[in-house]
Amino acid sequence: ESEVRMLVQSSPLAGFRYYQGKELWDEMKVGDALVLVREPANPHDGNAVRVEWQGRQLGYVPQRENRAVAQHMDRGGRVEARISKLQKHPNAWQRIEFEIFIRL
Repeated sequence: ESEVRMLVQSSPLAGFRYYQGKELWDEMKVGDALVLVREPANPHDGNAVRVEWQGRQLGYVPQRENRAVAQHMDRGGRVEARISKLQKHPNAWQRIEFEIFIRL
């Protein structure tokens, strides 16, 4: 039985400078799997979705782009994510981009 994945969004990583992205930069590759973790109790954002690489936090799905993914996860839907772009950019918002897929 084959499963269909649908790309639902491509986002920049929020919070890069606050978490472990800098230390992990040389280990990460485009195409690497990311894990998305819901944080419904996050005091700053009830739709918060944490982004992890190999068990270490990189940052978050941007607040302005997280509502649909959060709602899908809250309904028990499965999501997958992967790194789609890595670039050494002076603006931390543009260093990591990632794609989010849902399983249909």
